[in-house]
Amino acid sequence: MTDSLPKPEEIILFEKDRKSKIATITFNRPDQLNAPTAAARLRYGDLIHRCSIDDDVKVLVVRGVGDDFGSGADLPEFMANQNAESPAARLREFKLEEDDVTAPPRGSFRFGASVSQWYANPQAGCRSLQEFKKISIVETKGYCYGWHFYQAADADLVISADDTLFGHPSFRYHGWGPRMWTWAQAMGMRKFQEMVFTGRAFTAAEMDACGFINSVVPRTDLEAEVAKYASSCARTRPTDTVFMQKTFFEIMKQQQGEYMGSLMSAFFESMGSNIIADGDEVMLEDEDTFGRGLNITVKGNDDQYPPEFRLSKSGRKKKK
Repeated sequence: MTDSLPKPEEIILFEKDRKSKIATITFNRPDQLNAPTAAARLRYGDLIHRCSIDDDVKVLVVRGVGDDFGSGADLPEFMANQNAESPAARLREFKLEEDDVTAPPRGSFRFGASVSQWYANPQAGCRSLQEFKKISIVETKGYCYGWHFYQAADADLVISADDTLFGHPSFRYHGWGPRMWTWAQAMGMRKFQEMVFTGRAFTAAEMDACGFINSVVPRTDLEAEVAKYASSCARTRPTDTVFMQKTFFEIMKQQQGEYMGSLMSAFFESMGSNIIADGDEVMLEDEDTFGRGLNITVKGNDDQYPPEFRLSKSGRKKKK
């Protein structure tokens, strides 16, 4: 399966302007709603690390090609690796595919826990923006779900088109997301609990009201608004000052338990295979889910919710 996937360099584009000191990471897989593969996430984490050191970068803009910022990671690839007969298929996640390493055996706690706790490591491409010591700006539009929602929560600034939907399908189909602690802090406990317990997506207006977003503009004005913020950030104070400011915020976040929250989420995610369905809930761990076809299963489940609670943009337009 891996050989048929696009190369990481095709999915994650990078450019930088040495004069302005503004770099841009662009997700470039619009036919798959900008879903990154495991290899693309590793490239993403590596690029953020490089930008953190690179003296030609002061501001990093993260955006997506097409109608959407992104709807999360490549779930079919993840599940294929998860269900592969050989545990060695999982080693790609850890940059260990070519090494003399034996993967944890299927059925062991560490088989799942190794991956979910790896997501708390910035090298894994999930929590990478947390340790970025420059200024990060995420540009959101359309879907901002799952892994892409992690990036919005971890960024310093979020500039959003007014048509953006924020959320994580995992709340309906698995129950957890690695950045839950950060979302609760960024959105406020009450509103985040609503997102978790209903599984519904929140609009840009709702996320703006709870303080998650810095600016909301029409889609046609989005790039200009991001450019305005990026150029202003690049002109304000020397890079040394920015590095010191980010260190201050990092200390504050750690006092509030940001990294501990990632480990807590990882622990609960690792126990997901022990969850027992009450009735007809859709369970990603159930092989029948994929046997029926993931898209068909998800669409059928989404239709059971009120239109304004549905995750699909097309589903939200339908009547009950």
